[in-house]
Amino acid sequence: MKQYKKLISFVCLIVALVLPQLLLAADLPSPLDTLDNIASGERGPYKEAMDTDLMEIIGTVISLALGLLGVIFLVLMIYAGYNWMTARGEEDKVATAKDTIIRAVIGIVIVVGSYAIWRFIFIRLLFQ
Repeated sequence: MKQYKKLISFVCLIVALVLPQLLLAADLPSPLDTLDNIASGERGPYKEAMDTDLMEIIGTVISLALGLLGVIFLVLMIYAGYNWMTARGEEDKVATAKDTIIRAVIGIVIVVGSYAIWRFIFIRLLFQ
């Protein structure tokens, strides 16, 4: 049974990391094109770093962190829902699943709220 849980966790992780790339509607270059550009010297980690400014780097880091937190929230919700559905009437497991859901929602509200407040203040300070 533990083997299946590990396999299911691994498959969910792979799907969570790969599925957004498959569903993007934008015309993005393939990873092989990107590797060809790096190999030819047209684009690389140092050349691109010289063209970007600090604001873009910070924005990218914040975007990646929020995306990761969104994935963690989704995994917690699925995990808590699975535990709730397989509780079979055991009140302890149901209570644990409810606590996990409540804490995950509180966490995502705090993260999104703090990002919204930070963005509002930052834009007001920068553009006024």
